[in-house]
Amino acid sequence: MVEFILEPQLDKDSAWITDLPLCTVRLINDGNYPWLILVPKVANICEVIELTPLQQQILWQESAFISQVITQLFTPDKLNLAALGNMVPQLHLHHIARFKDDVSWPKPIWGQFPAKPYTETEIKKRISLIRAAINKGT
Repeated sequence: MVEFILEPQLDKDSAWITDLPLCTVRLINDGNYPWLILVPKVANICEVIELTPLQQQILWQESAFISQVITQLFTPDKLNLAALGNMVPQLHLHHIARFKDDVSWPKPIWGQFPAKPYTETEIKKRISLIRAAINKGT
């Protein structure tokens, strides 16, 4: 069995929050948007269809759960979900809270503005807030 290894670019661009049964939950280091990713802990996959049917079902359940957490915490005007993989092929599902007054609204976030990294204090607070909400709901 091949061991799951997080793609180095995902590791560089995000911080670990917690693990769910299938996915690791990570915060993208961009304070422009509340932005989480789910990364299935399955080795060498790029597409949802490479997961087993059961894993696909679990992924969508975990995605719905994370979507509810983001919506409850941040009350976005819109929640964007995406599994692009053009730059980082390892399967990961973006969950991005969007607001009518965010820097990129109404356009997609990619290529609009540079990332605004959190300070060390900000990222610790954001992770703690999200982790507490996840733990409350699991």
